[in-house]
Amino acid sequence: MSDEIYRDIAQAYAAAAEKAPGLKSRFEAAGFDPAAVSSLADLSRLPVMKKEELLKIQRADPPFGGFLASDLKDVGRIYVSPGPIFEPSLSGKGHGLDLLFKAAGIGAGDIILNTWMYHLVPAGLLFDEGAQAAGATVIPGGVGNTELQAQIIVETGVTSICASTAFFLTLADKVIETYGRDAWTVKTAFLGGEMGDWMTKRRRIEADYGVSTWAAYATADLGLVAYEDGGEGYVVHPDRVVQICDPVGGAQVPHGEPGEVVVTAREATWPMIRFGTGDSAFALESNADGSVRRISALQGRVGAAVKVREIFVYPRVIEEVIIATPGAKAAQAVVTRENDRDMIRVSLVLEDGADASAAEAAAADAFKLHARIRADAVTIVPELPENAELIVNQKDK
Repeated sequence: MSDEIYRDIAQAYAAAAEKAPGLKSRFEAAGFDPAAVSSLADLSRLPVMKKEELLKIQRADPPFGGFLASDLKDVGRIYVSPGPIFEPSLSGKGHGLDLLFKAAGIGAGDIILNTWMYHLVPAGLLFDEGAQAAGATVIPGGVGNTELQAQIIVETGVTSICASTAFFLTLADKVIETYGRDAWTVKTAFLGGEMGDWMTKRRRIEADYGVSTWAAYATADLGLVAYEDGGEGYVVHPDRVVQICDPVGGAQVPHGEPGEVVVTAREATWPMIRFGTGDSAFALESNADGSVRRISALQGRVGAAVKVREIFVYPRVIEEVIIATPGAKAAQAVVTRENDRDMIRVSLVLEDGADASAAEAAAADAFKLHARIRADAVTIVPELPENAELIVNQKDK
């Protein structure tokens, strides 16, 4: 990360503190001088602010908790996330989502059906603005209306869809069922992440529907944090400083170890500095100063991890087991405490005809690779409950 971004952060947040009393109070409580920031080490002296803390501050001083560092007349929209948390929007271009569309080769001539919600939450408008900034034409479909949206796909020649994985499948099947396979013109899908074997679903979608699938990591508070560019994981937005930190103490963890994604935005009209997203990932590539250039796929929410023999095991590990195991349909890990030792056992559900011995071996290897500990057992089971959790913690039961 260049020195320039830290100079910009120092100037932006020093000026923001003079306009935003809540931000100034945060800095004063921590003994933090934003104007003195010239490196990642300087930035890291500010304690991480959790989303739960922002919610409390806003409840005490609605709507923005004294954190808005611009005039209200400059706020184009106010988004409302669960809580509710109010997030002002002050700039266009989907807060960086144009970078995702450009990486996927989307531009002039593409027609995108955007099925994300346009009400209260930012997803619909962020994707809409980002796609238009990349040069594409957008149909603001929103959620639902499957039959109508299928007709729209066929009659307008939609080339790309933005949707949840589940709704994309619903739309694709409706088009093919109603109009035939030749009517399917979609070549690209921008999908929302889901729990469970999401990467496996994406690979099946690519094979079954002839599309390339893409995803981004974005939050309502920050807009785009990182995006897929064809490489592993997500490349970090150039105007974000990303750190992977201990979710309790806030110190940056060593490269390659999972922790909370902590983000600082370069500009400070809505001052997100050392903001803890609550999501877990690990660094795939780091910059010379120690900030993260490329992050892994999300491992889960920070609170979703289970500590097993001093190692945090995240739901993402079980997703990787499913992906790496031939014939695997589903999997679940159960953690128990037996004779003063943590035990973790993996259950696998296989497709009919799958080689059980090969699956058990592959699952054990994948678990060890991604969790960095061995599973105590891998067992084939006939089924798991619908929507079963990927990791179940029974240590305290």
